[in-house]
Amino acid sequence: MDMPGSLPRFPSMPQGVTVSGLLNSLPRGLTMPSLPRGVSLPRTVATPTVLQAPLRLLQDCCSVLDHQTAGGLCGCCWALRPRYKRLVDNIFPEDPEDGLVKANMEKLTFFALSAPEKLDRIAAYLSERLTRELNRHRYGYVCIVMEAMEQLLLACHCQSINLLVESFLSTLRLLLEADKAHLHILATNSFVKFANIEEDTPSYHRSYDFFVSRFSEMCHSEHEDPDIQNKIRVSGIRGLQGVVRKTVDNELLVNIWEPRHMEQIIPALLVNLEKHTHTDSASPAEQTEVCFRELLGRAAYGHINNAIRPVLMHLDSHSLWEGRRFAVQCFQIIMFSIQSQHSHLVIQQLLGHLDANSRSPASVRAGIVEVLSEAAVIEATGSIGPTVLEVFNTLLRQLRQSVDYELTGFYDNAGKCKTSSTEEKTLQDAVIKTIGSFANTLPVYQRSEVMMFIMGKIPVPGIYPALGSPNAGFEGSRMIQVMLLKSLLQVSERYESTNLLTALPSSFLEPLLSYTLMEDPEIRLLVLSILTSLIDRRHNASKLSAASLSFDVSLLELKEDRSSRQDNLFMRKHAQRLYRHVYLACKEESSGRSHYQALFSLLAVLSVELANEEMVVDLIRLVLALQELALSAQECLSALNRCGVHAVCAAFLNLLSQLGTPPPLHQHVAQVIERRQKEAPHLLPVAVFCDKPRLPDGELKVDEALVFVQSKICEALTGSSYGTHADRFNTPYTPQLSDEDRLSKRKSIGDVVSLQIDMDPQFCPETQQEPQTEQITFETLKNAIEDRGNVEEEERRRRMEVVERFQTAPFEEIAAHCGARATLLQSKLDQVFNSIIRSPPTPSGHSPPRSTPLYEMKFPDLCVY
Repeated sequence: MDMPGSLPRFPSMPQGVTVSGLLNSLPRGLTMPSLPRGVSLPRTVATPTVLQAPLRLLQDCCSVLDHQTAGGLCGCCWALRPRYKRLVDNIFPEDPEDGLVKANMEKLTFFALSAPEKLDRIAAYLSERLTRELNRHRYGYVCIVMEAMEQLLLACHCQSINLLVESFLSTLRLLLEADKAHLHILATNSFVKFANIEEDTPSYHRSYDFFVSRFSEMCHSEHEDPDIQNKIRVSGIRGLQGVVRKTVDNELLVNIWEPRHMEQIIPALLVNLEKHTHTDSASPAEQTEVCFRELLGRAAYGHINNAIRPVLMHLDSHSLWEGRRFAVQCFQIIMFSIQSQHSHLVIQQLLGHLDANSRSPASVRAGIVEVLSEAAVIEATGSIGPTVLEVFNTLLRQLRQSVDYELTGFYDNAGKCKTSSTEEKTLQDAVIKTIGSFANTLPVYQRSEVMMFIMGKIPVPGIYPALGSPNAGFEGSRMIQVMLLKSLLQVSERYESTNLLTALPSSFLEPLLSYTLMEDPEIRLLVLSILTSLIDRRHNASKLSAASLSFDVSLLELKEDRSSRQDNLFMRKHAQRLYRHVYLACKEESSGRSHYQALFSLLAVLSVELANEEMVVDLIRLVLALQELALSAQECLSALNRCGVHAVCAAFLNLLSQLGTPPPLHQHVAQVIERRQKEAPHLLPVAVFCDKPRLPDGELKVDEALVFVQSKICEALTGSSYGTHADRFNTPYTPQLSDEDRLSKRKSIGDVVSLQIDMDPQFCPETQQEPQTEQITFETLKNAIEDRGNVEEEERRRRMEVVERFQTAPFEEIAAHCGARATLLQSKLDQVFNSIIRSPPTPSGHSPPRSTPLYEMKFPDLCVY
């Protein structure tokens, strides 16, 4: 009978007889009979009454009873167990703090390499041991199991590794499903080591969906202890990084780029990138950026959209566009990480998202536009993709919508969501900046196309009145004009071309110059700035602006070069048109200080970039004409306008006299400027080109000694290389005022009609005479209908006038001119038909009475046309 407090004894074993001794005493060939069906040894040992039993004996008994098998008695004996189980049991120390038994682990590894078919059983048994230790909360042994499995994985990286992986992944699932943070970190570290192993053979049935979901959840950890929270989040990020490494290059595994996976991974990364700062290499933000860059760096062409879409959704849902800083940071990482040939896909995604948010607040739209601008700066290869004009079309459409919202005060159709002028102007500035950023990434030939594209979008009153919103009206069209011209200025500021014939073609220059005569002073100023930036190829404009106040040009260090043949051709073709618009711009009453400074800069850039002897003489003629304009009492100009024109003339002649012209010219200019400094400083740039111009009191009077004299200038140029063109001074410069009348758009429709009819010298009803009798031939009909001159130059000039008229004139003016031409044609036809039906003269010299024409009988008046 058992004594109280002692361990129970097995009834089938005599006292003093052990299982191992009994087995050794059996004859060869005999085995221990198994227990009857349904009979098994007890699974646990009741120890509540054990008071002083040795701990080691209790552990041995529990180990024997735990490892029994239901098939027979041999499972109860450790010596009869399979060898792989004994090798696995030997790696566990008595005290888990001692760690893995390395010698026994080497034996287990050698056995696994010698018999790879046992790997699946070894892994299953290790998983079983981990489950048991996990249930008993013996976490030291759990760590030992994981270490053993990691060493086996590293040692067996051959075709048989798949036998270990399933049990290994199921073990990791158990640890990740536990509610202990240190177990999650342990599982993540093991998974990262497994992810770094390169497998020789792929697996067809392995799934990582659980790990993607669990690691993403760890990235959102909200543990109450900040240190533990950071550790969990870092582990989750590293786990996601391991999943990416393991799956991204294996097409037979789960496609990590599918939307359902990206929608879990990307937000998990962005949350940590947003809320944490870069304090050290182990911070969530630092690990997130590394993982994010690695993920995007592995993205192929077809994966970019799936990776970018969750980023846009996250920024929308968390209202991160308004702050802009984080959104810009995200897309900077994206643009630097992806392959350069795929960057245009990111641009397209952002453009589409901008269109989708066209009814969003101005701050949201401005944030997206600023991100676009930063992305364009990074994407410096110029490969925006096949939709270059689509980019600018989208941005220009946003400008128009912003103007409409600013005028109406609402950014929705229902009129419920209010917006302010300040917010919309911020958006407009961001769009204009982005247009310039995009244009700077393009090659030169594409920038020229972009400028032509923007020019075609500018609404012209009378020709394109409905380009803006129907609710915008004239003010909306004016605002759109200003915005598009600012965009054009952004593109032109960094436009560099060696050939002005291609940089400023007639199809671009003529409509641009027509805006110099608009009544709006802001539009005129923008056009002058655009012209200056396009002609200023050597970047002298900033230096020349100082020349208006400094009379020593030698200190400016200007970059000069001889004008090329293309430059001479350009000026021969367009010089008179440029001079005319400069002259007419000086007559504008609404011009201010900035306008006269812009006019001086334009003239100065022309003289530095394109100057030759003939052009210098023409520029001096233009300046003298401007001086006469300022002195004329017939012009209704204010004192500021007159002083501004005088200041422009003085500053430009001073510059021109120091750029290689004869010394006598410089002496004359210096004398006039010196007298003005003493007697009339208000005629110099120093007094006019300032915030508060100093004007004389009362009526402006200019003495003859204060003006530049044409005869002295002509005499100074005589005897030099400029002398061959000095005879041109005999003809004062006079602009073609017909162009002014046509382009200024300030006359009534009746005046325009009469002007166009008078412009055609072929149509003069008062001077028409009865045509003489002549022989009717084919040439007669041809000349009567076409009325073409014999001089080829005259024909070319008229053709250019027609092209310019249809490009720049208002619709009403064109319609009136076409009506006049139709009337002229009808009169010519009448003359031809009268010649046809007239009978030949009789011998007596008298012609018979005129009969009714045949065409009048068969074709009534209403049908003659």
